[in-house]
Amino acid sequence: MGVGKSTVGRLIAERLGVGYRDTDDDITAEQGRTIADIFVDDGEPAFRALEKDAVRRALDEHPGVLALGGGAILDADTRALLAAHRVAYLSMDVEEAVRRTGLNVARPLLAVNPRRQWRELMEARRHLYTEVARTVVSTDGRTAEEVAQAVLDALELNEA
Repeated sequence: MGVGKSTVGRLIAERLGVGYRDTDDDITAEQGRTIADIFVDDGEPAFRALEKDAVRRALDEHPGVLALGGGAILDADTRALLAAHRVAYLSMDVEEAVRRTGLNVARPLLAVNPRRQWRELMEARRHLYTEVARTVVSTDGRTAEEVAQAVLDALELNEA
């Protein structure tokens, strides 16, 4: 959350001359409501089912850069699908998260005590991110352009 995946993803797609897609955007467009509203109205399990389907469809249909929501990797089937792709995990520490987002925006999983919740989410998910990632790129103190270049370099991708 707030790591810059949308901005960095768009930069990478532009540099590679391919399209960019975000599965959270796919879900909100399909559902006609925000992720936060889906969580509140239907619950996290319902959202995760939508997310799993959105990721599967996007991986099948989209040949360019794809950004996934932070919880997509919780699903074992999704992790298995990602194994065939070049995945970069953009990481940041809690201080950077606070600086970037204030941890006070509409994040349904961070509604109470956002710093603690962010740390707990990261402790629970970090091993899953690193499991599917071919590279881990820290975004702390870096511009989006620097992060995009680091991802391209680490994944040995040539720009268009």
